[in-house]
Amino acid sequence: MAEQRISYVDPASVDDPAMIAEFKRCAKFGTPRPESQAIRAHRPPIMMAFATAWKDSFHEGVCDHNIKELCRIYVSRSVKCEYCGNQRSEKSRNAGMVEADYLDLLNFEKSNQYDERQKAALAYTEAITWDVETDDALWARLHQHFSEPELVELGFFIALTMGQQRWLRTLNIQHHALLAGTSASMAPGFEDAAVARESMGDKNYWAGDKTTSE
Repeated sequence: MAEQRISYVDPASVDDPAMIAEFKRCAKFGTPRPESQAIRAHRPPIMMAFATAWKDSFHEGVCDHNIKELCRIYVSRSVKCEYCGNQRSEKSRNAGMVEADYLDLLNFEKSNQYDERQKAALAYTEAITWDVETDDALWARLHQHFSEPELVELGFFIALTMGQQRWLRTLNIQHHALLAGTSASMAPGFEDAAVARESMGDKNYWAGDKTTSE
């Protein structure tokens, strides 16, 4: 296993009430899980700024959460961020999303899995993630399905999650390293460290070839 590049801040060493509450939230609900926030905790203002931005743009907000969850996993599958790609939103899971909803994301335009609103959001995600040139046709699709406040929120969220995932994938961090004992927000087959190792060794593991889509 590759060496971890930045150490974790031990949650037990933290005495700031807001940071303690955030670590507890991460352990209980995930997305993000504790490990990524324990990296950001080296700079407490950054940890809490991310927590606020993520809450406002992902967990809450005006745009449909399930659409944002699809966009989040599209980014994971595109840039091969295993840490992020092996998480699932508990809010989306409780709303009925299942693993089949994620399987055809990189082929979304040709897939029958997604409706036109979801495909428009994923095209927006594709454009932001891969610098695809936008045109009037794309923006017409977007304005057909989303209000301007929704487009602002979705665009900000996509950019935030893309940047964070491109960064986190360089750090070689693993799940269940901190505040272990909960499977909150973990994808099936990643509920604990042992089963995660088995899943990552499976020949059908989504990131198994360790290459990117670039």
